[in-house]
Amino acid sequence: MKNLAKPFPFLIALIFFLVSGRELSYALVKPAAKSKIIRTLIVDGQNNHDQWPKITFMMKDFLEQSGKFKVDVQRSHFTWNAADLIPKYMLPELENTVALPKSKADSSFHPKFSDYDLVICNFGWNAAPWPAETQVDFEKFMKKGGGLVVIHAADNSFPQWPAYNEMIGLGGWGDRTEKDGPYVYYDLEGKLVKDTQAGRAGSHGPQKEYQITIRNANHPITKGMPLTWMHTQDEMYDRLRGPAVNMEILGTAFSAKENRGTGRHEPMLIVTQFGKGRVFHTPMGHADYSVSCVGFMTTLLRGAQWAATGKVDIPIPADFPKADVSSKRDYTK
Repeated sequence: MKNLAKPFPFLIALIFFLVSGRELSYALVKPAAKSKIIRTLIVDGQNNHDQWPKITFMMKDFLEQSGKFKVDVQRSHFTWNAADLIPKYMLPELENTVALPKSKADSSFHPKFSDYDLVICNFGWNAAPWPAETQVDFEKFMKKGGGLVVIHAADNSFPQWPAYNEMIGLGGWGDRTEKDGPYVYYDLEGKLVKDTQAGRAGSHGPQKEYQITIRNANHPITKGMPLTWMHTQDEMYDRLRGPAVNMEILGTAFSAKENRGTGRHEPMLIVTQFGKGRVFHTPMGHADYSVSCVGFMTTLLRGAQWAATGKVDIPIPADFPKADVSSKRDYTK
């Protein structure tokens, strides 16, 4: 017994050392590094939708509240439409602009895209073209791996810019026709169709709530979302057509003929690849009540993060819409 007792002090000391060492090693483990803040630029200034300054303001707020994005805004010097809302939703970084009765090209519009990870386009139908040098710089930004988010009427913009049409995949209005690419949609049997028939691009019926159907539940943007969910009142774009290269449709909405629609499932959540760059494109987002939809907010945030990084860790919120019930958060300023 006497000899057996001798090892105990050593054993106790060894156990203490091992346990203490383990605790010390845990204490020295650094917490996981925070995600890099995504440097984001919203570009706007000319849009047929008369709430565009408020929509830009709201999107900047949503993105920055997530803690994932730092957002700047650059506006064309000449603006068109919504002159009454520009002062109300002014941002500190914006310079004075000149409101005109119709769109006009701004030769000074040349954001330094290389300062950013992500660009969000909130231009609209009939926006004047960007200067040629700006277009070239933006194409380089995207080919090198930049991200782009296209909101609602931004898919009406710049019909004469081939690279932009390739980036957005599908577009409407702006005299787009079969020369610009096929109509793309899902038919009633759930088959993806690329329809080359002649016809103009872009139409919509009266605004209403409508149901989104997820077509790829495994994509980072849509992973974990309900397979169907109700979007708040909005324009439902249909008859979109374009190059549709390197493009995938993640979600659709049924455009009913009784609502002046097509009788087919139209793209509402779209992703494309342009060079090394990623694009998230949603035709949703007509007005403040549309952008206030929790489904729109969530797809905006997740689509923006994916476009910038290729990954998504922004969660699906508890108040996300249900299959037959929309969900929105009122926004006031």
